[in-house]
Amino acid sequence: MSKRDFYEVLGVSRNASEDEIRKAYRKLARKYHPDVNKEPDAEKKFKEVKEAYEVLSDPQKKARYDQFGHADPGGFAGGGGGFDADFGFGDIFDMFFGGGRRSNPHAPRKGADLEYRLTVEFKDAVFGKSVEVVIPRTETCDKCHGTGAKPGTQPETCSTCQGTGQSEVIQNTPFGRIVNRRICQVCNGTGKIIREKCSSCAGTGQVKRKKKINVKIPAGIHEGAQLRVSGEGEPGQNGGPPGDLYITVYIKPHEFFKRDGDDLVCELPITFGQAALGDEVIVPTLKGRAKLKVPAGTQTGTEFRLQGKGVRRLRGYGEGDLRVKVRVVTPTKLTAEQKEALRNFSHLCGEYIKQEQSTNFFDKMKQAFRGE
Repeated sequence: MSKRDFYEVLGVSRNASEDEIRKAYRKLARKYHPDVNKEPDAEKKFKEVKEAYEVLSDPQKKARYDQFGHADPGGFAGGGGGFDADFGFGDIFDMFFGGGRRSNPHAPRKGADLEYRLTVEFKDAVFGKSVEVVIPRTETCDKCHGTGAKPGTQPETCSTCQGTGQSEVIQNTPFGRIVNRRICQVCNGTGKIIREKCSSCAGTGQVKRKKKINVKIPAGIHEGAQLRVSGEGEPGQNGGPPGDLYITVYIKPHEFFKRDGDDLVCELPITFGQAALGDEVIVPTLKGRAKLKVPAGTQTGTEFRLQGKGVRRLRGYGEGDLRVKVRVVTPTKLTAEQKEALRNFSHLCGEYIKQEQSTNFFDKMKQAFRGE
């Protein structure tokens, strides 16, 4: 039985790049690896894929294969045996564990971000304000400058992992060697051993401190908004940049105003006479007092709008409005003269109010059921 074309085996075109050939091989190797695929012909297909890759990944072998095909008089190295250098330890580990390339424990790493919850007054959220917050965070130890070692000494390279921060366990299998990498238990993955620890940070290279940071609250900020302060998070490791500080803003409620987007809303109580006859009233705003003309015949729930008396728009220009909702207040304590005036007013309106209520509520209920 003749061999299949190597390009056909990998599913790539004859002008495929080295990267395309490698990606196709890795995909098929994962699919047909006998430890993953239990189909009867999986091992055979795996060897076929591997042989095709051995040839097409080598520029010299590929050039000869393109010229002579399988009839190359010089033959091709490899014949579907174990794993070779092109499919090395990292590829095997990546196949079974989804990654795991060796990481450098000494590589710079960015510090962790911090979050702080800040509660501000209602007016400060409307107009903006600079506030000072105290942030507990980790900082580089001043005494050892982050090495964790006693001043005058230096950390040593871990002899167990040779400074890699990882230990390797090699297993020989019928398909080659599999390397399992674990964090070095001696140095805890740092690649360094500290013989004499710094007394200030106990060998960690970092200390806990409180730092005062000035934060500018922008005018018009909304409840739950986050402010980012660059570089004020936890310090980086191995010379990496620090993290950021995220401040979540919460706003205290106001006794009189409520917020609706960029508008302010308030309720204004007026008397029956003001509602019926109309009046010019004083309305409180966050910027002082304003006049509002209430027309005659105004009903409870009527809303008036004072333009530009609301909240500054955080994104855009201008300010929202102040919406004033009117509530007509019914008097509860009237003098005899006031009661008489209201009765006269009701008579003039065609209404009738009984002057004396001699029966109580239960007497009225009895009369209603008797049809009286």
